[in-house]
Amino acid sequence: MENETLVVGPVLSREMVTAPRRLRLFFARAGYVAALVMLMATAWLILSGTQNVRTLSDLARFGSILFQILATLQLVLVVLFSALFAASAVAQEKDRRTLILLLLTDLTNSQLVLGKLLASLLIVLVVLAAAVPLFLFVVLLGSVSFDQVARAFAVTLASALAAGSLGSTVALWREKTFQALAMTALVLVFWFAFWEVVGSGMLAGQWFGISAQTWAAWCSPWRAILVASQPVVEDFSTQRLVSPNIAAFLTVSIIVTVLLNLVAIVRVRVWNPSRQIHSQPPSAEPARPKIEDKDGDSTAIALATSQITPATSCSEQIIRTRRVWNNPILWREICTWAYGRKVLLVRLVYIAFFVATALVVHQVVTADVLFGPRRGMLPPAALPLAPLLLLSMVLINALAVTSLTTERDGQALDLLLATDLTPKEIVFGKLGGILYNTKEMIILPLLLCFYVWHQGHLSGENLLYTLLGVLVMDLFVATLGIHAGMTYVSSRSAIGVSVGTVLFLFVGVATCMRIMVAFIDSFEMQLAPFVAVMLGGGVGLYMALGYRNPSTAIGLASLAAPPMTFYALTSFLMGNPLAVILTTGFTYGFATAAMLVPAITEFDVAIGRTTAADE
Repeated sequence: MENETLVVGPVLSREMVTAPRRLRLFFARAGYVAALVMLMATAWLILSGTQNVRTLSDLARFGSILFQILATLQLVLVVLFSALFAASAVAQEKDRRTLILLLLTDLTNSQLVLGKLLASLLIVLVVLAAAVPLFLFVVLLGSVSFDQVARAFAVTLASALAAGSLGSTVALWREKTFQALAMTALVLVFWFAFWEVVGSGMLAGQWFGISAQTWAAWCSPWRAILVASQPVVEDFSTQRLVSPNIAAFLTVSIIVTVLLNLVAIVRVRVWNPSRQIHSQPPSAEPARPKIEDKDGDSTAIALATSQITPATSCSEQIIRTRRVWNNPILWREICTWAYGRKVLLVRLVYIAFFVATALVVHQVVTADVLFGPRRGMLPPAALPLAPLLLLSMVLINALAVTSLTTERDGQALDLLLATDLTPKEIVFGKLGGILYNTKEMIILPLLLCFYVWHQGHLSGENLLYTLLGVLVMDLFVATLGIHAGMTYVSSRSAIGVSVGTVLFLFVGVATCMRIMVAFIDSFEMQLAPFVAVMLGGGVGLYMALGYRNPSTAIGLASLAAPPMTFYALTSFLMGNPLAVILTTGFTYGFATAAMLVPAITEFDVAIGRTTAADE
């Protein structure tokens, strides 16, 4: 047992002992497999309802398409949640000041860094292991080999380790939780988007004599999973079977994982404890506290009147103050560095990503090609906008949930609750501060939509619908973050539920669109197969948002969101944008109100200070 502890470290050993006792591990494993089974059943019902499956070749073709959908879906979910869990696990230790205690033990740097990384990824690894039998079942349908399944899981596992290492290293480096989550999300999106641009040949057709598509397959998890899911083909020139080669991607992923963890191991005690904790140099005079404003100016304050001598000038005794607004929460969020000065780095990186996206959009809209409307297909100019909008909403949501979890972990929330601040001042102050601090994430995508309209690739009516839809979703994800931060005591659970809900909404919508486009000429046959998916999605959404504090309005919003989203998708694919914006605005506007009203009227219940039975 001692040898095992020396190898993996006590951090991972403790997680492996305690994790099986938690119900969430069983719910995550069973829920993930159940969701994949429902997706498989939905795809089969759509196929059998629209086509006659008579031969084994029809069944094998269905198995091949199903395998590609499941493999790509699993990769996206695993990469996103690996980075999220790793970053939030380290950030929680920092917020609760327990990372300093770990550094005071006799743990080595490698045991601390690698143990925390593997412990945070344990649930992801367990879920992956649970999905193996389901993928092996797809092999029985035909056209999919065991070799394809092995390659797909190898790419997924390597990508998960690389993404988790990225999240862990960034969280150890950054001081604030939002900074860690935001930088991790920015790097991940840039990682995927950059190699998609390279693979499309927009930068160059070849690099060092190697095609751009090959480079993208070597370095991009998305391109690698597409290659790994391809079947073995026969080379007619040599009469040999050729298997897709993913060794280069696995090598690149291992190198990235090792380098990130080496940096974290070497620098963990340099980055931590917090830079905010400084040792005071010895001096004859006791140190005087400082008040620091947003511009970095500071004023020394005497601790007692005995420190002020008669020779002190009147100007030195004046303490400079600033007028606080009627809502002090909103004033703090806007006029101080509530989320640290390094949040400027997040904004600069986001602006850089926006500029890159704008260049790609410009190249697309000015290309000399025909952009005729095709039913069921996204406009070419909308494809680069989708990652930018997803990143913006994830960042808004991350800031919203961490604005409360950081206060709770730092025990500052109890101080706020002890003041005479009203629930309305706290909630709307936080919400206003979130929207102000993420103004770049809100305004810049809208400006890019205006540019697409100016170039003639978006009508004025569709521009209005797009702007309204984006604003509704921005407000929804901000309110969702506040709701999760108030509902869940554990910051890791709150971050996982909040950001995970946003990711599941986007990934779920993308997956449904992919299935629906494959059978675009038979929408009337798709309602019944998607009923199980909509019901499961509604129950899952209610479990995430309303299980701890049940609410009739949240229950209605959770159950109504999946079918209304399905209707919005079908309306979009059928070319009815008015129905899309009306459905989206009503559904997610009602969900926003369902989360916002209880937070104000039943604040004690929402924050967890009391229960509904006590009122």
